[in-house]
Amino acid sequence: MKRKLISSGSTFEEEIGYSRAVVQGDWVFVSGTTGYNYEDMTISNDIVEQTEQCLLNIKNTLEKAEASLSDIVRVTYILPNGGEFKKCWPVLKKYLGAVKPAATMISAGLADANMKIEIEVTALKNK
Repeated sequence: MKRKLISSGSTFEEEIGYSRAVVQGDWVFVSGTTGYNYEDMTISNDIVEQTEQCLLNIKNTLEKAEASLSDIVRVTYILPNGGEFKKCWPVLKKYLGAVKPAATMISAGLADANMKIEIEVTALKNK
């Protein structure tokens, strides 16, 4: 099984030293992904908009790994303010409602005060 590293081009990946995702066989491990638009490194102040951008970033990463959102088997949501999680539910249902992966929500500080949510996923490519 060959290991493949995927980058989004985010400056964080280079500065910290990690990959946006690692593909190992049929497994895809996507790093915690925030609501930054990687093209211009901007981030909305709205948690719902950040959630949407997180999932678009994850979708793009999975496509680079020859996988899709429907391949997600596990998701972890990390929010500095757990009380805001319910605001994200409609966006999460839009992207993952039919997939229904195993999920956990954790309240913890994030690397940047502008980040309101971070999402990490694991996918198993369907053959």
